[in-house]
Amino acid sequence: MAEEITDSPAPWVADHIRRFVETGGNPRPGTNDLLLTTRGRRSGKLRRTALVYATDADRYVVAASNAGADRNPAWYLNLVADPDVTVQVGALSRPARAYPAPAAERSRLWQLMITTMPSYQDYQNTTTREIPLVIIEPSGAHARRRDRPMTSGRR
Repeated sequence: MAEEITDSPAPWVADHIRRFVETGGNPRPGTNDLLLTTRGRRSGKLRRTALVYATDADRYVVAASNAGADRNPAWYLNLVADPDVTVQVGALSRPARAYPAPAAERSRLWQLMITTMPSYQDYQNTTTREIPLVIIEPSGAHARRRDRPMTSGRR
């Protein structure tokens, strides 16, 4: 039996996840949406959220914006504690590894994210924290390269 997945407690995110599932991964045509499942750092339960993404070669990039709140979202804290995640893009769901973008890549990836979704810049302007960017490498993509720990950059 598959392990139960708990969707985001935020009603608007839970509705977005429901639409994602109902539409086979295309809840907002023209917008790149993915589902990210992390393991709760305290509960150990699987937690799922919906995020806008950009692509960078064979990787997905997401912003831990939390809509400009002054704290990082729970899903980000979860993947820092356990970088083994599941990512679903369209109808394809697969295991992946997620890690904060290294400083050397951040500026370029931030430009990519605000081009993908300009409101990220507004979110950044409303908070004092630097919004983390996360790189998600589906299994197979990161296996072709040397494995990287969470806190190091690309080798």
